Order: sequence, then structure tokens, then C-alpha cells
Amino acid sequence: MQKPSCTDADQRLLAALRDCANEPRVAAAARALSFAGEHGALWLAAGLAGAVADRDRRGAWLRATALVAAAHLASMGVKRVVRRPRPHLPAAEPLVRTAGRHSFPSSHASSAAAAAVAYGALRPAGAHLVGPLAAAVCVSRVVAGVHYPSDIAAGALLGGVTARAGAAWMRKPLEAGRR
Repeated sequence: MQKPSCTDADQRLLAALRDCANEPRVAAAARALSFAGEHGALWLAAGLAGAVADRDRRGAWLRATALVAAAHLASMGVKRVVRRPRPHLPAAEPLVRTAGRHSFPSSHASSAAAAAVAYGALRPAGAHLVGPLAAAVCVSRVVAGVHYPSDIAAGALLGGVTARAGAAWMRKPLEAGRR
């Protein structure tokens, strides 16, 4: 498989967002968000918390959490096939360490988008919180200098499609229980 190439626009946007990290508060936020999203931890914890708090929908929350994990695992599988190297900006070191050398697609973005879609379907009011937080996690990876914007876009697409594809499975017990 051919590695996705970095376009000039991708490189310019990466450099511009990475420059935002010159502001200490932006850098601290990017580090914190990147850390929280590592291995989908933030989203898995949120799903499990939903399962504990919402007893009537416990099974749906657990299935939604499984969809988030599936999106994360799918992105890791694609990374192993594509093997696109992480960005390198000579003037700016990455703000965070990464678990691997490959960047396409972003696993942070995959799990974040899957959580936004799946958890938003369970609790639409929560979508107002999860969606913006998911977007912030995605942007943090570019600000941290460890992903190209196209890595984020591909990861978010993969996560959203994964969660959407599993939506019927996630809600089925809810619908059956209402009859």
C-alpha cells in the first residue's frame, strides 16, 4: 500500500498549529488532552461511567464503549499497513511522546470521533460535551506536533464510520426492551 503523502497544505497547517504551542497554556492543554486520549482511555472511561450511571441503558453503554475500542483497534491496524512516519518539524520538537512511529490514521481521532457518535446517540445532551472535547483532543495531536491534519481527518472518519456502522447493534436491546 502506498503511504499517504504530506501535502504542502498539510505541512503548513501542521506548522501553524504547532506554533500555537509557543503559548504555555496552549502547550499544557495539548499535553493534557493528548495524555487523556492515549489508547482511548478518556473515552473508554467515559463509556464505563455511562454504564454505571445509566442502569436502564447499561448494555447500550457497554456496546458503545466496545465500538470506541473497535475504532481504536481498527486505526492501529491501518497504521501497521500504511506505516506513514510521524511529522518532523526541525524547528519544533513534539510536545508529547508517542506509543508508535506511525501516524496515519490518528488513533486518538478514531476513538474520539467514535465516542462522539456513539455516546451522542445514547445521550444527545452529552453530545454537546463529548463532541467539542473530542475535537479538542484531535486538534491537540496536531498542536503537539505528532500528527498531520490529514491523519486526524482520516482517524475521525474511521471512528465515525465505525460507530455509525455499529449503531443498530448498540441500540438494539434498547428498542427490544421498549416493546
